[in-house]
Amino acid sequence: MPPEPVVHVIDDDEAVRQSLALLLTSAGLRAQTYDGPRDFLAALPAMAPGCIITDMRMPGMSGLELMVHLGTLGSTRPVILITGHADVALAVEAMKRGAVDFLEKPFDDAALIAAVRKAVHVGPVDVAQDADARTARAAVSTLSAREKDVVRGLVDGKTNKMIARDLGISARTVEEYRATAKSKLGVRTLPALVRIALRAGF
Repeated sequence: MPPEPVVHVIDDDEAVRQSLALLLTSAGLRAQTYDGPRDFLAALPAMAPGCIITDMRMPGMSGLELMVHLGTLGSTRPVILITGHADVALAVEAMKRGAVDFLEKPFDDAALIAAVRKAVHVGPVDVAQDADARTARAAVSTLSAREKDVVRGLVDGKTNKMIARDLGISARTVEEYRATAKSKLGVRTLPALVRIALRAGF
């Protein structure tokens, strides 16, 4: 019988680490915390299988840099990023490089647990990826051409003002297209919108 998966939590903020560990254990998941990437990497050779939750911004090595480094080491553990609002563009880049999810602070506890359960049970090879991509493409196909233009801008990490300038429309109009796209795709947050767009091939 394979060992029970562990959720490896990496964050330089002790309060955040403890809060996440408590949340995960209360949901019946095993958690191990690390105060930064170097602490985590030192323990990597003997580490139990599972998934990784890492903050995007940490001293010495960012979550994105850690993810890239893990790739060079041959690690296949799924990575979930926790990001501040200003880090969304970096988080999108990380998802393009293989992160399974990113959650924007302050994140919803239920959303985090759902992301972790999917990562832990799916493992390094997501057998549902093709189905997810088909579902995402079908959802995105309901968007108008202009809504798709706005979503592409968001995936590129652009602000509403930048998208407005590119499209020759007002920032308020961009916000309206963004809100309509969220409604059509059944999501409430920017990370959720971007996740669907990336899965659809944007």
